Amino acid sequence: EVQLVESGGGLVQAGGSLRLSCAASGFTVDNYVIGWFRQTPQKAREGVASISNRGGMTIYGESVEGRFTISSDNANNTVYLQMSDLKPEDTAVYYCAANPDARVTLRVGAYIYWGQGTQVTVSS
Repeated sequence: EVQLVESGGGLVQAGGSLRLSCAASGFTVDNYVIGWFRQTPQKAREGVASISNRGGMTIYGESVEGRFTISSDNANNTVYLQMSDLKPEDTAVYYCAANPDARVTLRVGAYIYWGQGTQVTVSS
């Protein structure tokens, strides 16, 4: 059974950092594109970052470029999202997702497996 479990969310002050983890089971992250997304009640789900181990590529959403870093630990079948210089507008539920295609993308519809999400709250 394919499963993605996010962890690492919480409450942090503006300017702080958090590292989110996405633990995968039922498949190997090395063979999938893994993406991080976020959503608030007021906005549609937004692509944050994506990584392809096969292609050695990463992409980021404009609003997080230079502040967030996505990485993969294939030995532990886990993908991370290191978030720095956090802002109140980064507050959202963060989801990881898996896409069997080889190309990185922030398009929500390309991803077929999703985790349950982890809440990140950034206070001002």
